Amino acid sequence: MLRQRVITALLMLAVLLPALFYPRIEPFAALSLLILAAAGWEWARLNGRSGASAMLVGAGLGAALALAWWLGALDRSWRLLWIFTGLFWVLLSLVALARGATAWASWPAAVRLPAGLFLLGCAWLAMVQARQIGLSFLLSVFLLVWMADVAAYFGGKRFGRRKLAPTVSPGKSWEGAISGVAGVCLLAVLWVWADSSGVGDQGSLYSRLWALGPLLAVVSLLFLTAMSVVGDLIESLVKRSAGVKDSSQLLPGHGGVLDRVDALLPVLPLAMMLVTL
Repeated sequence: MLRQRVITALLMLAVLLPALFYPRIEPFAALSLLILAAAGWEWARLNGRSGASAMLVGAGLGAALALAWWLGALDRSWRLLWIFTGLFWVLLSLVALARGATAWASWPAAVRLPAGLFLLGCAWLAMVQARQIGLSFLLSVFLLVWMADVAAYFGGKRFGRRKLAPTVSPGKSWEGAISGVAGVCLLAVLWVWADSSGVGDQGSLYSRLWALGPLLAVVSLLFLTAMSVVGDLIESLVKRSAGVKDSSQLLPGHGGVLDRVDALLPVLPLAMMLVTL
């Protein structure tokens, strides 16, 4: 299993890194569009669609994003959309997590399916516009999510006692969540220090938030870290409701696309919201 995970990870990096570092935005926008379209297929399967129907949903999401790109969506300001999406995520987390996994299937499919596709589309738009802001900015958002996840894993493994959401994700603990916050704060301090020392380009999420004031920066980091956990919990809730362990087997050893990007889905538009207010 470990060998399979490593091979898959190396193959993903071999595809992702050239597109990410390419000077023009088109390769990264196209690759991320395909990734989110695959996530749309997985979302359809998790919410009652199967076979060709689920594939049509994923293809439809990809086509809609491609059309938005062709119509110039990447060159427009979406400040109000980021605010609306942020409120949507907060409301979704409060309602869905309070009701639990067993109640998810009782939500009308006509609500669940398009709501998820809307959030996936917003995540793609936020991701590509974050790359347009700068590579440092996008990487700093990615690393916030990855640091929160890694620090929470090791912190939970070492100190975990009290379950965070036992009916949704039994492996998560409050101690792990606090460790994730501590890891993100440490990352932010080091990144801001590097930027102020001339090592970075001061275009990171952390330096932009710090420029707004220390208090707002700390509150924003706490909020983003919490929402990265929420993204993970929401996907776990939906998978538990569907009775599956992984969103798909597209990525051998890693599960599906949603399993890898779930925490990024709320963080990307919220990060854009915070730096465009």
